[in-house]
Amino acid sequence: MRILICYASTEGQTRKICRFCAEQLMARGDSVELLPAEEAGEIDLAIFDAAILAGSVHVGRLQAALAGFAAAHVGGLNGMPTLLLVVSLAMAGNDPKDRAELDRIAAGFAQKAGWTPGQVAHVAGAFRFTEYDFFRSLAMRWIAHSKGETVDSHKDTEYTDWAALADLIRGWPAG
Repeated sequence: MRILICYASTEGQTRKICRFCAEQLMARGDSVELLPAEEAGEIDLAIFDAAILAGSVHVGRLQAALAGFAAAHVGGLNGMPTLLLVVSLAMAGNDPKDRAELDRIAAGFAQKAGWTPGQVAHVAGAFRFTEYDFFRSLAMRWIAHSKGETVDSHKDTEYTDWAALADLIRGWPAG
């Protein structure tokens, strides 16, 4: 299969996740194009058999570049197997309210674009303190504290479950 992975990444964890997905797909023999949403331009989706869109949640939404890509290519996306990967630190916890909110964010993103993803998966992200400015670092430490999490603000902490992600990609697209 020829698969497009289009993503938007703020601090780099979503890009890392997409590269991992691309490696998994290529290992099984698929051809993959890995493309940042802000560089997608007028790409022709007709040359692909399936697509993965991935973005990270910041302030209750996915990146605008990914939303623009989904809206601009909704016809092609709705005509092929698709997977929406939603990356968020909230997935590192076990709060049902957080998970329900992530489901709402994903549904709103897809609805606004007019897209019906074949599958939606939530992936835990990372604290990227090496990428944050002072104010973002302060905000992220406050978020961690409010969830009862202790973090070292001098190093990055990854929560992505790579084995679960590999299993997901191995089985996608189903059928």
